[in-house]
Amino acid sequence: MESSKTKIKISFFVFLALFSAILVKAFIVQVVDKEILLTKAKKQFFRERTTYPKRGNILDRNGNPLAINVQTYSIFTIPKNLKGDYSTYKKVSKIVPSLTYEKILSIIKKRKKFTFLARKIELTSEQVQQLKDLKGVHIEAVAKRFYPNHELSSQTIGFVGIDNVGLSGIEYAFDEQLRGKPKITKYVIDRKGRPIKFESTQVGSGAQDIVLSIDKDLQSIAEKALKDTVEEFDAIRGGFGVMNSETGEILAMGNYPNFDPNYPHRSPSKYKKLAFITDPFEPGSTFKALTIASALEHKIARPDTNYYCEHGKLRVEGHTISEAEAKKKFEWLSVTEILQYSSNVGTTKIAFDLTYPKLKETLKKFNIGEKTGIELAGESRGIFNDEENVSPLSLSNISFGQGVATTGVQMLAAYSAISNGGYYIKPTILKREKSQIKEEDKKQIIDFQTSRELKEMLVQAVEDGTGGRARIPYFTIAGKTSTAQRSDNTGGYSGYIPGFIGFPIGTKDKFTVYVYVDKPGKGKSYYGGTVTGPVFKKIAQYILYKDRNLGNVAVKKKFNTKNSFDTVKVKHSSTRIIKGGVPNFSGLDKKSANKLARKLGLKIIHNGIGVVSSQSPEIGVKVDNDTIVRLYYQPPKYE
Repeated sequence: MESSKTKIKISFFVFLALFSAILVKAFIVQVVDKEILLTKAKKQFFRERTTYPKRGNILDRNGNPLAINVQTYSIFTIPKNLKGDYSTYKKVSKIVPSLTYEKILSIIKKRKKFTFLARKIELTSEQVQQLKDLKGVHIEAVAKRFYPNHELSSQTIGFVGIDNVGLSGIEYAFDEQLRGKPKITKYVIDRKGRPIKFESTQVGSGAQDIVLSIDKDLQSIAEKALKDTVEEFDAIRGGFGVMNSETGEILAMGNYPNFDPNYPHRSPSKYKKLAFITDPFEPGSTFKALTIASALEHKIARPDTNYYCEHGKLRVEGHTISEAEAKKKFEWLSVTEILQYSSNVGTTKIAFDLTYPKLKETLKKFNIGEKTGIELAGESRGIFNDEENVSPLSLSNISFGQGVATTGVQMLAAYSAISNGGYYIKPTILKREKSQIKEEDKKQIIDFQTSRELKEMLVQAVEDGTGGRARIPYFTIAGKTSTAQRSDNTGGYSGYIPGFIGFPIGTKDKFTVYVYVDKPGKGKSYYGGTVTGPVFKKIAQYILYKDRNLGNVAVKKKFNTKNSFDTVKVKHSSTRIIKGGVPNFSGLDKKSANKLARKLGLKIIHNGIGVVSSQSPEIGVKVDNDTIVRLYYQPPKYE
């Protein structure tokens, strides 16, 4: 019994000693000799490479390739293993003529370890086999990114680096999905010092294709139209965007100049960024529609509410607010006519009635001052005054698009809300159906009636206002021009940014188009209607007239020019024409009164200055062509 206990004790202490020895050895290996052993381990292989499966393709909405992979090869060597015998390099230069012997020598100069001789070059199967037979030179199959359409949509797609890592655009934003899971490849040295390729058992997989909302053909048309205009007007650059107003899909988007992502190093960095989402600027008169939307929402004004526009000049805090065109000397204008003729003074007076807190409330709903959340890096919030209130002068400037800066995609999303009946929809660069829109990505921000009245006003701005060059035969176009002053680095203004934003009325699928051009050259026109209206027309007309590849986007009207713009009603400053009787001249200035009289074939005599306060005969009295109508004027008062 005593003997058994002794044996157990001896066994315990033996195992304890052995376990302690193991612990001590583990401590020495993992702590004391860690760095020495790691160094020795690394000497067992000279190259470890993390490689990914073939990168996922980027496709347009119809499956057309925008970014694909092509098979290329990288050639590398370890100069010290050749021990000064460079005859192998002479053989390489004969197999691959672009790699001359002199070029190889310059690459390996003062190099002993792993060295690339060439990366991602195209080789024939015969060249590949010949290189594999050479000692001291190794070849590795590598997929290279290729952009078959070159500059097309390059700023949206982006590009990759030498290791196929996304550096901008979609390539960067969806890099993880496009790359998939990696595998580890090691080149191990055997007992004789020869490199042997060893691949890990983990096989790379999971690379995904990305399908964009972009339509390649539409993108091409838009890019060509913008390029021609930027060059014609000697501008610095330009931008455009086309958005499906009901799904938020971006159908086309870009800036010019752009670049070829196959050779990104050949272009300046400023051409590689998508300025349409990254660079805010003062939107100018396109912003007036948002001010008027706020007035309608808060019941401050109606489309036919009259404002006296001070002959085109209004003093605010010692500064003169004037119209974009000095020759415009408006007197009484309705809200519809203020938008139609793009009156700064009229918009200012609407904003004064509205007050900044109410205007700010509406602008926040339109997401002004916030990122839209589009799936691309670098989007700007723009510049927006978030204070509770501002000075009258600042309020005036903001009301017509100065003192506030927006990106192209912000304005595109805002006008899309007007187009689709009042719903703000988060823009997306990925293809999606209406049923795929998340609840949080769609919010009603203005009443349906407000959007309808705004559309009627914007139609009038195209039909009889500043946007005439955007008209498209057989379709009704709603839109707004802008001729925004361009802010510079000194805090002042230098040049202009003309723009046009709009959409067709009565189409099966709703879409909005925004175009702007940055600083036309000296001596060139800089008005939005002249410079960008025609670009809008080319883009929208292509969508409306194209074949059925996108599924009958438009519902065309009957080919009758008299009825081609009959889907909306126009509201003037008041009801003027009385059938068979004297019209209502009340509140009109002399120019407007003459225009109405000529239309009806009446003879009139003016008495006084200002606007019509009374008339003889009275409104509705039956007259003939010989009747003379006397109009009596008084200077207007603005409360």
